[in-house]
Amino acid sequence: MTYLFKAHLILFLLLPASLLTTAQEQHDITFAVAGNCDMCKARIEKTAKNTGAATATWDAATQQLRLTFNPQTTSATALKKSIAAAGHDVDELHANDDAYNALPACCQYTRMEQGNGDTPAATNEGTISFEVAGVCGMCKSRIEKAAKADGLESASWDSGTQSLTLSFDPIFDVEAAKARILAAGHDVEGRTADADAYKKLPVCCHYRDESNVHKVTGHDHDNHVITGVVMQENNRGELTPVESANVHWVEDPATHAQTDASGVFKIDHPESFKLLVISYAGHQADTLTITDPREVVVVTAKDQVLAEVTVSARRRSNYISALSPTRLEVLTGQELFKAACCDLSESFETNASVDVVSSDAVTGSKQIQMLGLSGIYTQLTVENLPGPRGLATPLGLNSISGTWIESIQIGKGIGSVVNGFENIAGQINVELKKPETSERLFFNAYTNNMGRSDVNLNLSHRFNERWTGGLLLHDNFMYNKNMNFSKNGFRDIPVGNLFSGVSRWKYEDGNGFMLQFGVKFLSDDRTGGQVDFNPATDKLTENRYGLGFDIERYEAFAKIGYVFPQQTHRSIGLQLSGTSYNQRSYFGIRTYDAKQQNGYANLIYQDLIGTVVHKYRAGLSMQYDRYNEQYIKQQFARTEFVPGGFFEYTYGPSDKFDVVLGIRGDYNNLYGWFATPRAHVRYQPIAGTTFRISSGRGQRTANIFAENTAALASSRVVRIVTADQHENAYGLKPEIAWNTGISFDQSFRLFHREASFSAEFFRNHFINQVVIDYENPRELTFYNLDGRSYSNSLQAELRLMPLPHLEARMAYRFFDVKTTYGNTLLQRPLVARHRGFLNLGYATHSGGWHFDYTLNITGQKRLPSTAANPAAYQMPDFSRSYVTMNAQISKTIGKARPIDLYVGGENLTDFFQQNPIVAADQPFSEYFDSSLLWGPITGRMFYAGIRFGIK
Repeated sequence: MTYLFKAHLILFLLLPASLLTTAQEQHDITFAVAGNCDMCKARIEKTAKNTGAATATWDAATQQLRLTFNPQTTSATALKKSIAAAGHDVDELHANDDAYNALPACCQYTRMEQGNGDTPAATNEGTISFEVAGVCGMCKSRIEKAAKADGLESASWDSGTQSLTLSFDPIFDVEAAKARILAAGHDVEGRTADADAYKKLPVCCHYRDESNVHKVTGHDHDNHVITGVVMQENNRGELTPVESANVHWVEDPATHAQTDASGVFKIDHPESFKLLVISYAGHQADTLTITDPREVVVVTAKDQVLAEVTVSARRRSNYISALSPTRLEVLTGQELFKAACCDLSESFETNASVDVVSSDAVTGSKQIQMLGLSGIYTQLTVENLPGPRGLATPLGLNSISGTWIESIQIGKGIGSVVNGFENIAGQINVELKKPETSERLFFNAYTNNMGRSDVNLNLSHRFNERWTGGLLLHDNFMYNKNMNFSKNGFRDIPVGNLFSGVSRWKYEDGNGFMLQFGVKFLSDDRTGGQVDFNPATDKLTENRYGLGFDIERYEAFAKIGYVFPQQTHRSIGLQLSGTSYNQRSYFGIRTYDAKQQNGYANLIYQDLIGTVVHKYRAGLSMQYDRYNEQYIKQQFARTEFVPGGFFEYTYGPSDKFDVVLGIRGDYNNLYGWFATPRAHVRYQPIAGTTFRISSGRGQRTANIFAENTAALASSRVVRIVTADQHENAYGLKPEIAWNTGISFDQSFRLFHREASFSAEFFRNHFINQVVIDYENPRELTFYNLDGRSYSNSLQAELRLMPLPHLEARMAYRFFDVKTTYGNTLLQRPLVARHRGFLNLGYATHSGGWHFDYTLNITGQKRLPSTAANPAAYQMPDFSRSYVTMNAQISKTIGKARPIDLYVGGENLTDFFQQNPIVAADQPFSEYFDSSLLWGPITGRMFYAGIRFGIK
């Protein structure tokens, strides 16, 4: 592992210098200009150069003008207007009739038609909303000012929704406005602002800085630092910084500060102080009441009066995206800091929507449950590329380190057709830390009292304006062979080592082209079973029961994209990935070896249809999987190739209403053609009230051995009820289901603070399902559904701040999940019908201390029948209800380079399943079974860690 770490580090540091070229400032664009002759050519080119173009070449045959220009000195809109003023029609702008008539006779070309043909009239008209990143009132002023141009009627940016709303007439260029906002330093609709422009923003405006947005650090005592900005507004509404304005407390005038050249001030805030005075020579002073010291204070000076104009809303660490047509819950990096989050499986501990449970009592694998269904029905993606899937599903959650994650988006219900056809219950997309925005160095070390240790190292570097690179490393050690809470003689968690890494690179040419690529690696070597199991002498014998995994996974990925410079709503992108997965494993005297090679490609083109009200995405995709599995002496091999295409249309007449309609068609070489229709509707009748409806179809191919590894650690006989087990995929049909959901979100103020309530209902109805039948304790049976299978999921959640600095989230979930087993419709085993959730997060007045607490209440679960076993090896029909509690305390120390120290505990109630393994005393008997796990397998656990970063 040391050698591998060094090899990655050398690869990261020694990027060939020949690739690291310098960014150019010039933009290159081409657009239509009408004309006839050489005199027209001279006039057009001269006009363009006089308006700031560095080069201008007009071609009479194609009627195309190609320009290069510096966006700092002119713009595409200004160039087009100048050429139109000279008498020549431009693709989006008609020349004035008087200017056209003044042209010489030889130059009077055939006029462009407005609104049809190859040179359409301007289509930017009406109202549009799009996301713009920012933090405070100063950001609001800068964003709205950057958007201003001829034709703009109004601009309003909302810090809570991160949405900019523009109202304009036909001559206004929306895309040019987005370019100006980007140049001002603010990210727009997923496009990253220039790094230098971002760095020039005042400190209070650094929206990418989690500590700036969510918390304030820097004082180790109970004092907090108030951050604010004072601006001067002129008669045209333009704002400029006010330097040397005085700031002091009414309670103690000796505690004072002044604004800097950017108009920004910072002043110590003793907890009892409430009244802050802002004064500036020649202006009437203003006294502010400070209610939340973590928010940025914004004051403007106008007509010789100082007045507080806005207090920015704080972006929460866990929030529902207000503008997304699908109900998208976003977990930011700050949310992940509320728990240890050593890997992805632990990143949902403070979330009410996703459950992560142990699959069995010996392998240590975990699985997601969402909407009452197993995680195999939830599509897991990493930056919208396929995540661990297929054979990698059971242990895939352990391979992604929590410290790599920038954010997690949880979409319940059916997803977009753009991301494929396999999504049935929802989609979880993980965004990793980007080299262009993350810390230059981030280190995390974790250890717990059960013998586990984790070490993480993230590195990133900007080589120049075009190239950035990053390296993410994760090493996990488990060395306690004797951990056995239930005293049944079996290790609760396998011992061994897991190492994973990502090396990634990004290139941007500044003219719309972007390239990302990288490689990932995973090595997982673990041994479990009885406490005294020794692989050297006991492997594959009946001396002692043992199990082992030896897994290697390699992945290469790339994203290639191009945004058309003058029409940034138009783009084309290609996503590529390829993986190789190899697993060698054994369970007692049984073996399971498996290999998978996967290839994936997704070509996406997006554009407008006339105006921004009508958008579409279309493309082609390809998914290739080659499987080779051997369970004991049975061989199962298949090659699955699925090419397809998709089209998705979005109708968004305003920021209050969206309809997304999608359809895709795919051909599976094993199962033939199939269609995947999907629809989403979002309606916001009034501000703060949002309704969403979604419905659609999903299809997937089951991997019955990999997805049920837990059952392999038992004496159950695997039986596949089908005519030919080697036809298609195990002789079984594909799984097909329809998902329909409705949700309601309402924001309001409670206790004079932000609060929200949400309710949602989702129903999955299976047309076909591969039934996993545990009802006979001697067998694990797979067969195609013959009857009904469905899941109904109801969730209600309340978010509020009952006290200053205290955030609370509470939720209740009800699951009605049933499947036909044999001829009987039964409740799905090992799924609780009732669940309760509570999360509390408190930050001290100084922001240096953070306290987080999570409570989970899990109701009874039906257990598969064990009535055929001897009495000593029988389990009850239902499990117990139980309560678990997790808590963490973290302390931030230091100012220039803060360090986080954290300690915590999991399962503080010390509840664990007392008899997790049936017939643990007879592991080679026909009764042995470790798959009937309904509760925690380990008891109370404590951990500690340290993390720090260099920006």
